[in-house]
Amino acid sequence: MFVLICQVAVLSSCKKDSNSPNNTVTDIDGNVYTTVTIGTQVWMAENLKTTRYRNGDPISTNLSDTDWKNATTGAYSIYDNKPENDKTYGKLYNWYAVADSRNLCPAGWHVPSDAEWTTLENFLGGDGIEGGKMKAVSNLWQSPNKGATNESGFSGLPGGSRSWDGNYTNVGNYGYWWLSTDNSSSNAWGRGLDYDNGYSGLHASDERRGFSVRCLRD
Repeated sequence: MFVLICQVAVLSSCKKDSNSPNNTVTDIDGNVYTTVTIGTQVWMAENLKTTRYRNGDPISTNLSDTDWKNATTGAYSIYDNKPENDKTYGKLYNWYAVADSRNLCPAGWHVPSDAEWTTLENFLGGDGIEGGKMKAVSNLWQSPNKGATNESGFSGLPGGSRSWDGNYTNVGNYGYWWLSTDNSSSNAWGRGLDYDNGYSGLHASDERRGFSVRCLRD
C-alpha cells in the first residue's frame, strides 16, 4: 500500500511513496486502514469500522429505531444493516461514541476537530474546490459527482447517515463525518461531501445521528 505525499505547490502532481513506514494503521478489531499524507497531516484514507473502543470495551449496536432515538451513550449502526455497506462505507457512529473518553480511534490517532478539518480544507484550496479533491472518483457517487478528482487521496465515499429517529438516508448522495468539536447541548459539528458540488460543508447536527468517522494521526 502507498501513501500520497502532497506538497502545497504541487498538489495536482502528488507522488506515491512506497517507503513510508506509516502507510497503514490497525484498530482494536484488527481492521487495517490505508493512510494518506495531506500537507502536514496524516489521515486514514478509509472510514472507521471498529466495534470497540480503544480499551476493548464494546460499542452498543443493533439498536431499534426507538432505542437509537433515545440513546444518550455511544452506539454504531451499519447502513440498512447490510454487511456489504459495512465493508464499503464503514460504520455510522453517533456523536456520543465520538465524545467517549475511551476513544474510537486507534492509539496515536484521534477524531479531528473543526480546526483540524479546516486545515485540511485550506491546504486543498477551499472556495468550493476542496470537496472535489476529497471525493473518490467512483460510480458509488450519484452523477454528476461534481468536481471529483480525489487529488488528495482522501477517497471520500457517499456513506449516507442514520437520522436521529433511526432512519437511514442519503447513501450514494452524501458522505458525512463527525468532528470532535461540540456545538451545543444537543448538537455537534460534522462535515459533508455532496454529489452535486465541490464543497466540504460544515453542519451542526443532532448528536444522535449516525455519521462516518475518519481518524487523524496525533
